[in-house]
Amino acid sequence: MSRGGERIFIQGEAGRIETVIDRPAGTPRGAALVAHPHPLHGGTLDNKVVQALARAFVELGYVSLRPNFRGVGQSEGEHDEGRGETEDLLRVAAHAGKMFGDAPLVLAGFSFGAAVQTQVARRTVPQRMVLVGPAVGRFASEIVPPDTIVIHGERDETVPLARVLEWALPQEIPIVVVPGADHFFHLRLHIIRNIVKNSWGSWGSAGLGAMERA
Repeated sequence: MSRGGERIFIQGEAGRIETVIDRPAGTPRGAALVAHPHPLHGGTLDNKVVQALARAFVELGYVSLRPNFRGVGQSEGEHDEGRGETEDLLRVAAHAGKMFGDAPLVLAGFSFGAAVQTQVARRTVPQRMVLVGPAVGRFASEIVPPDTIVIHGERDETVPLARVLEWALPQEIPIVVVPGADHFFHLRLHIIRNIVKNSWGSWGSAGLGAMERA
């Protein structure tokens, strides 16, 4: 998917942030910032789950922005255990605001990227969040909005389902469990796309209608 996207560089605290932008046909309804898994374990903006999320949002009418965390690809800097990565995502979100004005911002991420997005959400006002295989337990507070979509694999050995359920319980966040799926959702990427698109459905239409009436 990145081959057809526009590759830009955004200035961050540790240097430039390589980012791929994929645009929908017509006027975008918002911007979706998609974060990749752990950079020290091979995570990049070309990760298949990240691309599946980006594609789903483009099909829903959003501009997708997929940055490489610091030290990955052509992004400068070094891995910072989520702290600097949070700052980098905030820079990309700010850049999206300059490009697309007051368009709604969606935060999405996979694994480590999902955990980092819980920190970005504390300092932005996302329209909604989508977290896939979230690597919860990295930060002191990982509170998310009640309408957050959380997708997890039944057979995830990297981030056990029980850990995510424990995190979700006090927040009363529903978890969409994909039967038989491992952490990387091998052969089940289409399910992620369908969950996101179907979950948007009437919710997205209602939200868009409210924006048009405002």
